[in-house]
Amino acid sequence: MKRSISHEKLAICTVEIAKDETSLQSLDAVVDYLRRRVEAEPLARFIAVYDHYAHTLSLPGGAVAEGILGAKNLVFCFGITLPSPEAMALRPRSIGVCELADRFVLSFTEAPMPVANLVMEKWATSLCEREAVEA
Repeated sequence: MKRSISHEKLAICTVEIAKDETSLQSLDAVVDYLRRRVEAEPLARFIAVYDHYAHTLSLPGGAVAEGILGAKNLVFCFGITLPSPEAMALRPRSIGVCELADRFVLSFTEAPMPVANLVMEKWATSLCEREAVEA
């Protein structure tokens, strides 16, 4: 087995959106909105929604931090290039969405592709644009 470090560290991008900053008021509504953004993006492909909260609670001894009401990952891929077999370790991508009583917390690892980062940031911050959310 060969071990290598591709990107010395992976940065995590986090966006917190208060529930009074968006018209979306449930975890499923936020995930559905993001899924529509993925499906509308020509460079991305939707893969799945994973219910991390339900999975964790189903495990013996599974524990979820106090205050988290739900947690899902929206899994998708930006597959513009496949430069090497090792690139597969960084794919697919996901945006984690946690619901708390007063806010949603979205997080994702920074991609080595700047275009993907800009698109994911736009998706996350567009939750605050009431007209875009309601459309």
